[in-house]
Amino acid sequence: MIIAHLSDLHLDDDPRAESRVAAVMGYLADLAVDAVVVTGDIADHGAPSEYARAAELLKHPAPVLVCPGNHDVRAEFRTGLLGLPASGDPIDVAQEVGGVLFALCDSTIPGRGAGFLADSSLAWLDETLSGGDGPAFVAFHHPPVEVGVPLVDAIRQSGEDRLASVLNRHPRVVALLAGHVHTGASTTFAGVPLRIAPGVVSQSLLPVEPGAGRGWDEGGPLDYERPPSLLLHVLHDDGRVTSHQRIVSC
Repeated sequence: MIIAHLSDLHLDDDPRAESRVAAVMGYLADLAVDAVVVTGDIADHGAPSEYARAAELLKHPAPVLVCPGNHDVRAEFRTGLLGLPASGDPIDVAQEVGGVLFALCDSTIPGRGAGFLADSSLAWLDETLSGGDGPAFVAFHHPPVEVGVPLVDAIRQSGEDRLASVLNRHPRVVALLAGHVHTGASTTFAGVPLRIAPGVVSQSLLPVEPGAGRGWDEGGPLDYERPPSLLLHVLHDDGRVTSHQRIVSC
């Protein structure tokens, strides 16, 4: 199985973001991937028009699975992307593709940049993972660990010990998929591989790179000139996950 993983589209009714998303989806159109996972910040302001455009752009023959990020708005996300009634409740969705479970969790805190998995989301995840023993991916927007980008680490997912307890009960989880950082990164959490997708709209700078010291009021440690990028995850028969980063011209 091959999974395309992208994140942080930040569609905002501006041609720039739209053209970058279109380029990524155009690249994927020629690839026979088994699923496309988008780990949040699909819209920049959570406006209905942003989700309407996202629904047009995020099309592929394979299932396209989405979860919200801190720039998304739950009610508009539900109606615009999932065709569900408007609600402010966490958006937790599970789908099985080719015998592989994808559990997409809502790590957002409405009105805040930081992340947290509500007790109801963790209970849902625990129950969902208990429904079988085949391989499973767990996806959310906010990584539950620091990754070396200070301004983003300050608004990562907190309460991570609770998530670790759930994961420890379910060895079927082969990898965690996240976004939020705007850079491709690979680490581990609770003994499980954690793969973070690069941003489509921009890329983050590490502290050793020029420009990384900018605060959010100055645009943040983001490089808007670098091209969009995504990850392709290969799930092997033995349960290993190998991840490849791809840069897309636009």
